[in-house]
Amino acid sequence: MPTIRDVAKRASVGIATVSRVLNNSTSVSKETRQAVLAAIEELDFTPNPIARQLSTGRTLTVGVILPFLTMPSYVERLRGVQHALAETEYHMVLFSVGSPSERDAYFKDLPRNNLVDGILIISLPPNDAQAERLALAEIPTVLIDAYHSRLSCILTDDVKGGMLATQHLIDLGHRKIGFLSDLLETPFHPSARFRYQGYRKALEDSGIPFDPAYHISGERGRENAAKMARHLLALDNPPTAIFAGNDIQAIGVLDAAKEAGVKVPDELSVIGFDGVRDSEYTHLTTIDQHLFQSGVRGVQMLIETLESNSPSPQHQRLPLDLIRRVTTQVFQE
Repeated sequence: MPTIRDVAKRASVGIATVSRVLNNSTSVSKETRQAVLAAIEELDFTPNPIARQLSTGRTLTVGVILPFLTMPSYVERLRGVQHALAETEYHMVLFSVGSPSERDAYFKDLPRNNLVDGILIISLPPNDAQAERLALAEIPTVLIDAYHSRLSCILTDDVKGGMLATQHLIDLGHRKIGFLSDLLETPFHPSARFRYQGYRKALEDSGIPFDPAYHISGERGRENAAKMARHLLALDNPPTAIFAGNDIQAIGVLDAAKEAGVKVPDELSVIGFDGVRDSEYTHLTTIDQHLFQSGVRGVQMLIETLESNSPSPQHQRLPLDLIRRVTTQVFQE
């Protein structure tokens, strides 16, 4: 196998110059850099990762902490992370959180174990003490779909998204609008609570009284959503539209409507939230929060921080888009 010495000899430079090129140093001239890169290509040279880690003092690894690895929305964000990291020299190590105690342990231990150069935290907002510890650590950290003023963040405005989804149904003429979601109080990400706030705000702004019978929440998942939807559809005065807190729950609503013989969208309009692939396959109207792009931007922000060593946190909001498909239509008495 060719070595760094072989590359240096082929390019007629010193070993230190080859090392600087491999580490993207700006102290190498354009002509010399091109000569070294050409020698690397000709010799099919692959740097020794352990040697590079020792020479740079870096692990070349990014830690990703996220909950519910099987949930499509988290998988889609993770796809964005993988895509962006593939264009860098960094590798990814996953830390899947299944309980609050696991989350707290990762927040505490990962920054001080020198296992990674940077940390991405997806949909797990830290408390003030945790954020302070992460901010003071020497390992850059970026939150995706979570917020704290002490840390860099890629954000989604769930309240605005909840308003956007509900307003779409109101604009179609619906007044009996149900909201179905995960539990509003959870030790993990409070997105369901924020989307519920947006739902309530849109109703209030339009002068539509809130009916507690039209609000239901429970454990996440398609089957649980179908069970909750069956309850709403069995009411004496059922809703004519349902806003589900995420796309998978919206698909559960579609399952329940089909089972009950309720035609979508003729008798029931359904809208979801997230923009996962399954929403496209089921022709579901949804609020697209650009999950894939959030993962890409999180990596880009982390790499920028790693390279610049800037201590100032950055906060960036991604846009929300209403994707109208065939599960919502104008309400007709």
